[in-house]
Amino acid sequence: MVSSNISNPVSSLIEVHIPNFAIIGSGAMGSAVAKRLIDHGATVRTYLEGRSEQTIARPKAAGMLPVGRQELTKAELILSIVPPAEAIKVAELVADISSGMQAPPPFIDLNAIAPKTMQALAARFEGSSVEVLDGAIIGGPPVPGKTGPTIYISGDTAARSRLLEDCGLRIRRLDGPLGAASALKMCYAGINKGFIGLGTAMLLAASRSGAAESLKAKLSESLPDVDSKLSRSIPDMYAKAYRWVAEMQEIADFLGENDPAATIFRGMADVFSRMANDVEGSRMLVGQLDEIMARPDIGS
Repeated sequence: MVSSNISNPVSSLIEVHIPNFAIIGSGAMGSAVAKRLIDHGATVRTYLEGRSEQTIARPKAAGMLPVGRQELTKAELILSIVPPAEAIKVAELVADISSGMQAPPPFIDLNAIAPKTMQALAARFEGSSVEVLDGAIIGGPPVPGKTGPTIYISGDTAARSRLLEDCGLRIRRLDGPLGAASALKMCYAGINKGFIGLGTAMLLAASRSGAAESLKAKLSESLPDVDSKLSRSIPDMYAKAYRWVAEMQEIADFLGENDPAATIFRGMADVFSRMANDVEGSRMLVGQLDEIMARPDIGS
């Protein structure tokens, strides 16, 4: 009789593969993406040198593993999720730590940058073996029980992003070349965030001019969907305004000097810069906006 305690020599050789990612950028989006991956059995490394205690608390709460910069290259994929103004700097870091490696991990930029910036970013890897992919995140940070956001990837002919899909993220691969995902992000953000900026500017103008109550009533009466979206989106924008400044500038660059709409988005960058300063300062503008949106829908 064979003892049941004897292990199967074949099964003992089988190793469970644990997906291993690196995310540079551990803000609200980066940490939430990491949490989704970790909840699906992955390990997520990050680089936190020089970060404040407050900044470090979020990735640690998400379960991310702080490592030295060179340790990032031991991941299967390196993702960049940072404010647009930091995208090139992150690419230079990854190019530096990957230099000389025969098989470095692919690098996916997931930032809100124009295709032209994406091309400049990819140029930092010329002469290296790093496969650079263009990505864009559309939607808010992942939350339990919901499938979003959607991550669009272009230039992924080898389906490197399938690893992310296997770990709970919603991935859409685009047929277009490197830069197609960034172009999609610019167009979508221009409509969505540009609308929020426009609403913010006009509500503040109404407040200055004594027309706030009438404007709120008219929006509720004639454009209830617009009224509802602004009431949700403007307060949600306050903490993000500082990040949207560079994004509006990227959209202006995407449109180009010959497109008159580029001027609109340079103006939107100023709107969000003003809001960001107010959020960190007197919050006078925040108070005006909150007062307007708290008004009852007169006549509705």
